[in-house]
Amino acid sequence: MTGSTRSSDGLDDRRKRLLFRCWHRGTREMDLILGRFADAAIADLTDAELTQLDHLIEVPEPDLYAALSSGAVLAPEYRTALFDRIKSFRVMDHDA
Repeated sequence: MTGSTRSSDGLDDRRKRLLFRCWHRGTREMDLILGRFADAAIADLTDAELTQLDHLIEVPEPDLYAALSSGAVLAPEYRTALFDRIKSFRVMDHDA
């Protein structure tokens, strides 16, 4: 898979921007983790969750990848229910 499988048609501008940013992180691993999550969930995220995602994708890539893949601990302001959903999604997606 090389990129988003979801069309941005029907998404508001904020969701379109976040979908793009999730698929263009900088490393292939993070593109796949966040991009796949965004493909699956972006349309249904609440405004609060969109804000959390916007904040989370500002975390430096090595730190976020370590937290999602090996259990490194993020600063408390990033450890949200949405982060837990992404981490769980990654595990389920990886197992599939």
